[in-house]
Amino acid sequence: VKFNNCAGNKGVRYETNSLDFKVRADGTLFAAHHLQVPSKQLILVVTAWDPQSLGRWEAMVRFLVADKSQHNGHKPKGRKALPGELVQQQSDTLLPWRQHQSANGLRRQKRDWVIPPINVPENSRGPFPQQLVRIRSDKDKEIHIRYSITGVGADQPPMEVFNIDPVSGRMYVTRPMDREERASYHLRAHAVDMNGNKVENPIDLYIYVIDMNDNRPEFINQVYNGSVDEGSKPGTYVMTVTANDADDATTANGMVRYRIVTQTPQSPSQNMFTINSETGDIVTVAAGLDREKVQQYIVIVQATDMEGNLNYGLSNTATAIITVTDVNDNPPEFTTSTVSTHRWSPLSAGIPGCTSPHLLMGQAGSRSWGGMGPPHHPMRSHFSFSQPNGPGKKIQHIAAAVDYEMNRAFMLTVMVSNQAPLASGIQMSFQSTAGVTISVTDVNEAPYFPTNHKLIRLEEGVPTGTVLTTFSAVDPDRFMQQAVRYSKLSDPANWLNINATNGQITTAAVLDRESDYIKNNVYEATFLAADNGIPPASGTGTLQIYLIDINDNAPELLPKEAQICEKPNLNVINITAADADIDPNVGPFVFELPSVPSAVRKNWTISRLNGDYAQLSLRIMYLEAGVYDVPIIVTDSGNPPLYNTSVIKVKVCPCDENGDCTTIGAVAAAGLGTGAIIAILICIIILLTMVLLFVVWMKRREKERHTKQLLIDPEDDVRDNILKYDEEGGGEEDQDYDLSQLQQPETMDHVLNKTPGVRRVDERPIGAEPQYPIRPVIPHPGDIGDFINEGLRAADNDPTAPPYDSLLVFDYEGSGSTAGSVSSLNSSSSGDQDYDYLNDWGPRFKKLADMYGGGEED
Repeated sequence: VKFNNCAGNKGVRYETNSLDFKVRADGTLFAAHHLQVPSKQLILVVTAWDPQSLGRWEAMVRFLVADKSQHNGHKPKGRKALPGELVQQQSDTLLPWRQHQSANGLRRQKRDWVIPPINVPENSRGPFPQQLVRIRSDKDKEIHIRYSITGVGADQPPMEVFNIDPVSGRMYVTRPMDREERASYHLRAHAVDMNGNKVENPIDLYIYVIDMNDNRPEFINQVYNGSVDEGSKPGTYVMTVTANDADDATTANGMVRYRIVTQTPQSPSQNMFTINSETGDIVTVAAGLDREKVQQYIVIVQATDMEGNLNYGLSNTATAIITVTDVNDNPPEFTTSTVSTHRWSPLSAGIPGCTSPHLLMGQAGSRSWGGMGPPHHPMRSHFSFSQPNGPGKKIQHIAAAVDYEMNRAFMLTVMVSNQAPLASGIQMSFQSTAGVTISVTDVNEAPYFPTNHKLIRLEEGVPTGTVLTTFSAVDPDRFMQQAVRYSKLSDPANWLNINATNGQITTAAVLDRESDYIKNNVYEATFLAADNGIPPASGTGTLQIYLIDINDNAPELLPKEAQICEKPNLNVINITAADADIDPNVGPFVFELPSVPSAVRKNWTISRLNGDYAQLSLRIMYLEAGVYDVPIIVTDSGNPPLYNTSVIKVKVCPCDENGDCTTIGAVAAAGLGTGAIIAILICIIILLTMVLLFVVWMKRREKERHTKQLLIDPEDDVRDNILKYDEEGGGEEDQDYDLSQLQQPETMDHVLNKTPGVRRVDERPIGAEPQYPIRPVIPHPGDIGDFINEGLRAADNDPTAPPYDSLLVFDYEGSGSTAGSVSSLNSSSSGDQDYDYLNDWGPRFKKLADMYGGGEED
């Protein structure tokens, strides 16, 4: 194989899609090892690839395999396919079979047939089926042969694209071909006898669809977007447009060429851009791109196949939008040299001040867009500039508060420049300046407290009406004669008053440090100062009062209750004290017993542990069990000290060997004597006895109720027997009766007027009826199963419950019968029948069971 990559084939490597064959560097194709080729035609794909450019190229190599006799120059003998039968003028290559030596001389060995590839043009107009080739075996002179084809397009999807005449061997195409749908087909032809036995080996048929120019080039995108800097030199790359053609790219049908159709606007030249006809690269071809004049170009690009031949090729178009990007080729300029504006005082930082109009040449948002420099003024820290609010504008802001009383006007010098330097070759100043005059207008300002938060210290418990401090505010409007009034805004405990004119703070109640309104010994109140300006303005201030503790709370004894053994041992009571005050008005505490009554010091004693704890214990050897109130005097260490007499309830009880109170001892200590305990136990025993007797009585009553029998035995109930009547009347033919008597009655009047002894089976019996046992309504919880069985038994033996199983009797039948005669009815049963199952149907069928279920003796 020969290959040329236009670069001397340096580094090009070859490979095949078969492991049996390899390609040398010079393109020689050789067998990698000894092999037997099974077919007479072999197709390989040889690939050449460049490791540097990663380009890959493929070529198809088709081998026709011949046996040795043909290479030796002998004329082949035997059967061959007829090349003259091909529709297209193609030269079929036939190879003979090998000759084998036999006992009588040479014996011909069967050879295979080889058919060269068949080319079929796509989009053929027919008529169809259209013959492609005729396949024959010379054995058809001796036996009848049937031909068939298999493969994709024959017996595999897509089905029946090709078919073959089984007798003549003519192969046809049945419909127009589409190369873009499938470019080639591989079929196998078979020849068998009438019994299905193989006559010839199958041969391969390769059918290639010839491409026609039936597809237009299609652009990947209908709109392409690109950009180029203004002032770019000719030849500057802009973008690439790409169109694909579904036709065969190796033929002119799929070779696409590009050209520019129109350019809008045609300024400054109608040919500002050009396009590479093969690659689709768009580049500039003329100078003069200026974003300030033309910001965007719209270029219509046309792609044509057939290598760009407009007479024969198919075309398509796409739009390329080229945006001219800005470069810094224009310095900014102010439209006016001076600007004046008015502002109100005070203004906080960040509030818009004024708009400074100026001219900026460049694209908004780019680095070439102008940026305001800081104002040149001793007070320049008061002002700043925001981002552009539109073409040629910036907003000036107040960066710090301005005060009319301090400065009534500001004179600023504003500079504007680009963030990016000017483009090379621009001989102009890169910045521009302007003067700005800002006049401050006075407005009413709110009074303010110079010391906020204000902290004062005093002792708690000062009397009502005490003057604490003067909490006054200052009005910043020095040039306005205004009065300031004070009021309370927040006073949680309502302890303070404020003078409305001078802000003097006095107490309205006693201040208590131990109050819930105090946080960390500090009480906070908020006051309001308002002027009488137009409109009025007000300010707030917070007063913090730190309360110093005094000894105004006596200590309390803890705990309030305790227990101890009736005999002295290691069991003692630890006591302490709690004081609401803080140090130094708390411990150490002094614990002592009062001298009155005398029994306290006689029975009890206190021993000091430390400044905060002491122990209470028995002084005597034994103390009767019970509850005792023991008074104890507790004194703190304040100046002056405060004391309090607290009572602790002590339960004295008998103890076990571990020093713990016993249960009986605890009850005795609670105040119950032995007699009371015995009375309680007797009451409990009596109550348990009554409950036991009630349970025994309920069990006995339940047993009697279950053993109670029904009042009437079902055997004595004669209501299910056959009733005898006085007269039946004549036959059907001589009686006239009303059929309405057979219907369900709408009223009960005719039933109530009947003679006694006659009733219908679908009516409840009228009149006195025997009484039957009443079914239990509420089941006893002891045995639900017995309750259900008893209810079921009562329902089965109650004849008054529906249905009413008695004979249907009519007083008068009448004459004639619309139902016809029933005298021909007879039983369809033959032989004996067992009616013993009637015994299982309950008491209602007992009579029938006695009549029919007794056997032959009955």
